[in-house]
Amino acid sequence: MTNVKLAVIYYSAGGTNYRLAGWAEEAGREAGAEVKLLKIPETVSQEKIEANPVWKEHAIETACIPEVTLADLEWADAIIFSVPTRFGTMAGQMKSFLDTTGRLWASGKTVNKVVSAMTSAQNPHGGQEATLLSLYTSMMHWGAVIATPGYTDPSIFGAGGNPYGTSVTVGQDGKMIEDVKAAVKHQAKRTVTVAEWVKKGNQ
Repeated sequence: MTNVKLAVIYYSAGGTNYRLAGWAEEAGREAGAEVKLLKIPETVSQEKIEANPVWKEHAIETACIPEVTLADLEWADAIIFSVPTRFGTMAGQMKSFLDTTGRLWASGKTVNKVVSAMTSAQNPHGGQEATLLSLYTSMMHWGAVIATPGYTDPSIFGAGGNPYGTSVTVGQDGKMIEDVKAAVKHQAKRTVTVAEWVKKGNQ
């Protein structure tokens, strides 16, 4: 059996979800997957990005990261999304991209993709769980297999105990409050494992 193909797809304005995605990429490789780290295309004007020093710095830092395409989704056996919370739902940039996947969905090419998701917000009750659930709703329409972390490892409790996916609170200084690296890595490895099970079942 060929290795699981894992796409780690993130949107990040200030860098938090980029870091979460980086840990997931690392764990995916450790689990033996072939991994692509990909970013969601930006929909905000360059003028607005230039006006925000943090946003501008992060855009420069990640200029070399390729933007995700529909071909990447078709390639992947498993997908881990990392996206910030915006008013209790996923950031508009992620939703805009998902809205372009109708052709893949209509041709059955999203069926049985194994998916999992992570998120961040400025406070623990700012919509972290709701954001993950909103993304998973789209995945249900895809016919995807959703692989949440549940409570399958002690690291999840240390990261705040979100069973839907790793979530982290970001302080006003832009730094993560909870220590979530171990939870992210567990979630990524679990996603690869579930994808291996699905892949074996299809052979």
